[in-house]
Amino acid sequence: MKTTEASIALTALAHESRLEVFRLLVKESPEGLCAGDLSRMLGIPKPTMSFHLKELSFAGLIDSERLGRSIKYRLQNKKMQQLMQFLMEDCCQGRPELCLPKGSKSASCSDC
Repeated sequence: MKTTEASIALTALAHESRLEVFRLLVKESPEGLCAGDLSRMLGIPKPTMSFHLKELSFAGLIDSERLGRSIKYRLQNKKMQQLMQFLMEDCCQGRPELCLPKGSKSASCSDC
């Protein structure tokens, strides 16, 4: 992932409502949720929700699928993994215990 892509994704997540939407879609992954359900569950008006979903989609963090008259939104797992890898790329500098929970090991720390 390039710095520009990471910046776009982080900018999309830097809004409280979009972060709430994203976290809810993480919980509902891989099934996802329809826009109306997201709006209702988070108490966000539908036009505002549409704006936030558009921003998350533009950042590549979520994708959508039309189901009749509804649109279902899902987490874009690959993009989120790329973002996390970008953020953690050089964090451990050979010492994974500095940035990873005890007992875990990421692909970026395989050489550590």
